[in-house]
Amino acid sequence: MLVKLWLNAYIKIIELFLLKRMFTVILSEGVKNMSQANPISPAPLEALIFDVDGTLADTEMSHLKAFNEAFKSCDLDWHWSVDEYRELLEVSGGKERIRHFWQQQNPDVQSLSGGALEDTINRIHELKTAAYEQRVRDGYVEFRPGMLDLIEEASQAGLQMAIATTTSPANIAALMRKQLGTDWRLRFRLIEDGSTAPHKKPNPQVYLQTLAGLGLPVANCIAFEDSENGLKAARASGLKTIVTPNAFTEHQKFVGALCVLPNLAHIHLADIRALHSGETPHAV
Repeated sequence: MLVKLWLNAYIKIIELFLLKRMFTVILSEGVKNMSQANPISPAPLEALIFDVDGTLADTEMSHLKAFNEAFKSCDLDWHWSVDEYRELLEVSGGKERIRHFWQQQNPDVQSLSGGALEDTINRIHELKTAAYEQRVRDGYVEFRPGMLDLIEEASQAGLQMAIATTTSPANIAALMRKQLGTDWRLRFRLIEDGSTAPHKKPNPQVYLQTLAGLGLPVANCIAFEDSENGLKAARASGLKTIVTPNAFTEHQKFVGALCVLPNLAHIHLADIRALHSGETPHAV
């Protein structure tokens, strides 16, 4: 009797074990089939976010010449060379760049009374901005290869576009009016600049504000930059970023960039979409 009861109990245990194995296999196959039937799609690209200086246009040489004109107008014996300016670009912001250089030349600069230093820096920067705007009007600054075509293509496709830069509104307006016409603002859903985002790159403030203003998930946007500081700012906000270095930034490191290209010549919106979704476009 005891043996019979023991055998029945043993058989029940075996049956439960086999049922559990069968259920596990069926569940596993079901999950696998569901995964194959419903693969996770990448987030669709809905917005392009552009830096300005060095990214949209080759501006840095004209900025350099404008700085030197301003120094001369202020009777300063400063004259930045290309190599010097390349190093100074590690400091984001025109006023910040002037202050940095002045402190290098005059370690005791803090001894100036009151706001004399800030007043002088502001005056130099005003003259520099005026000189830069004149160079833009004279045709010395143009969009980089492929940028105008990409903006046109994105506009026709209904994608949102935004500007995320820490340069001044005056610099942006001068460039955009020349390249896109007087109604240039209609091309962009949002413009964040040095007046709205005072913390310079690599601080991500300008990108975080841009994303908040667009009201889109970061996964649905892509940024365009030309510098290491710009890339760090964009990546810190979670943005996938395409980097197109120029002669002043090509020596920098672009760790974390989605792609590094010499420019966007022959790059179409379809290629940008492919990069954004993790594919390798034919043009790259």
